[in-house]
Amino acid sequence: MADSSAARRQRSDASAPRAQAPRSAGARGPARGSASLDNLIHHRIRLGIVSALAAVESLTFNEIKALLETTDGNLSVHARKLEEAEYITCTKTFDSRRPRTEYRLTPAGRRELTRYLTHMEALIRATRDTLNR
Repeated sequence: MADSSAARRQRSDASAPRAQAPRSAGARGPARGSASLDNLIHHRIRLGIVSALAAVESLTFNEIKALLETTDGNLSVHARKLEEAEYITCTKTFDSRRPRTEYRLTPAGRRELTRYLTHMEALIRATRDTLNR
């Protein structure tokens, strides 16, 4: 009896080498010794969030939104990714009857930002060295 095409595909899929799955937004930082940038922080909005929070104790949602000149939805999505990775914390309270969302950089977030900046500085140095030859 002839193999069905589905059965052939299943067998060939099982024997094919598997690619490594990309890191999810919830994954914590780059693997130790990794030579690649932390893509979670590398995004413009997320880098802006962690950089702004590194300079102060905390910022509100509206303060970050104004600093980065972004929309509510865009900021919300990127802040949530940083929260899931435990790079920032979010505290929701009420000021009178108005909701107040406040963000803080976690020790893990500060560590990953430092690692990211060190990597970027090394890339810049290597590029300058190459250009100055």
